[in-house]
Amino acid sequence: MLLRHGATTPYVAGESFPLLDGQGDPPLSPVGLEQARLSAARLADEPIDAIYVTSMQRTAQTAEPLAAALGLSPVVEPDLREVGLGDWDGGLVRQRAAEGHPLYQRVHAEQRWDVIPGAESNADLTRRCVSALDAIADRHPGELVLATVHGGVVAALLSHITGSAPFAFGGSDNCALSQVVRTDGAWALRRFNDSSHLWPLLHHGPGGTGGPG
Repeated sequence: MLLRHGATTPYVAGESFPLLDGQGDPPLSPVGLEQARLSAARLADEPIDAIYVTSMQRTAQTAEPLAAALGLSPVVEPDLREVGLGDWDGGLVRQRAAEGHPLYQRVHAEQRWDVIPGAESNADLTRRCVSALDAIADRHPGELVLATVHGGVVAALLSHITGSAPFAFGGSDNCALSQVVRTDGAWALRRFNDSSHLWPLLHHGPGGTGGPG
């Protein structure tokens, strides 16, 4: 199961998020923390054998309530970190999206991140994420694993698995679940963007962004 992290703190123009290895590393917002709690309540009765997070704090914070409920220690998988956004990392991509910046429009028209100067290519993103997912599956044959990841990672993995357009699965909701299954070395998509456990928060309005994060 792939769980996108909860909503993060808002970006303030001119103030970069804290950076981790050159990538924005914001914490969860109060809404994101509540999304994480609701996700834990949804998943606490699932027979989850292992929990993986990325090197970014928003995924660790999202997994924390479920890990505590299940008595599991999350394992860090750095190669499932979010797409590198080069010159627009640290939260600037959110400002450019809100502005309707021409380069951001090109990103979506061409469905590739490396339109942004210094950003990671689709091929490099997909290669590292698929390799990491395969390695996790190799370590846990026949088991149910939860990986708390990022919107761009969900999109890259599901595009690869289904053979769809690069951004076909973009814009997943914060703390929404997707599920993939590997059988005889082949991956299949079981479900995408299941966020029914977040209905109690609907009156708060949207909790995240429609892009990577």
